[in-house]
Amino acid sequence: VIEHLADDDAVLVIDETGFLKQGKASCGVARQYTGSAGKITNCQIGVFAAYVSRHGHAFIDRALYLPKEWTDDPDRLEATYVPADVGFATKPKLATRMIARAIAASVPFKWVAGDTVYGVGNIEQQLRRAGKGYVLGVSSAHVFRSWGKRPPVAGTAADIARTRHPSDWKRLSAGA
Repeated sequence: VIEHLADDDAVLVIDETGFLKQGKASCGVARQYTGSAGKITNCQIGVFAAYVSRHGHAFIDRALYLPKEWTDDPDRLEATYVPADVGFATKPKLATRMIARAIAASVPFKWVAGDTVYGVGNIEQQLRRAGKGYVLGVSSAHVFRSWGKRPPVAGTAADIARTRHPSDWKRLSAGA
C-alpha cells in the first residue's frame, strides 16, 4: 500500500465497524453497540486504520475488539484460538497500538482522524508527542484545555463554542 499510495500529507483514519452475527461462537461476538445497525445487537467489532492520500486509500491495519466478557473467559479464548497473552483493550487502546505501529514502520502521514470513540484517552497525547496533526471527535461535554494558546482556552466543547463570535465560524464543504 505504502509503495503505491505514500504521501507526506496522508491521513490515517481510525474507525470501527460491526459485523452482525446470529450465534455466540464467533470470536469476540457479543451484544454491543454498532453503528452498522445503529443499536445494541449481536455482533463483532473490528477497529481499522485506513491510509488516505491523494493517490488513493486502503486499509493498513486492523484489530478485533474483544469485550471483557471474552477476555475474562480463558476457555472461550482458547476455543477460538486467541493467544493466551491477549488481554482486554479498549477501542482507543487498539487504535493507539495501530498508530504506534504505523509510526514505527515509518509510514508517512501528517494527520489522524477519528470519531468520538477515539477522541478520548491517550491518542491525542500520542499524536502530539509524534508531531502529528489530528481531527478527533469529542462530545460537547468533553472538558479540555489548550496548550500554548494566549489567552488559554479551557472548558467543555459546548461552553467554548458558545463564547466564539459568529464570524469565527466558517462553513466548509466536504464534497459537491
